[in-house]
Amino acid sequence: MSSHSDRVDNVSRERSRNASQTNISTSIQETYLSHPVFGLLVNLCMIDMQSALYTSLYAKRLFFLVTASVDGLEMDSISRDEARVTLEQRLAVLRKSNFHQEYEQLKEIYQSTFNR
Repeated sequence: MSSHSDRVDNVSRERSRNASQTNISTSIQETYLSHPVFGLLVNLCMIDMQSALYTSLYAKRLFFLVTASVDGLEMDSISRDEARVTLEQRLAVLRKSNFHQEYEQLKEIYQSTFNR
């Protein structure tokens, strides 16, 4: 089995057929997936071209690394700490790449998700 960091490196922006998108404003977009056991999941952030970090919509206590491949979507549950570290790594990439608007949006998501 591959490690968490390997899975983070092997992900894509493909959306599943059962994902729905809702525009909150012109710059913020939420993506939802339906998990067969845990219900609706909301996208926290894209990790790379093949993976994204999702959390349960209401409790925001369950976290999933969703990886797209030619075989479909794979949803792996990860711990809260792994999710926090993954989001922190994504923040660092955005900060170093000078994507200020995306960085600020993700920073707000990070604070609302992990500062409870």
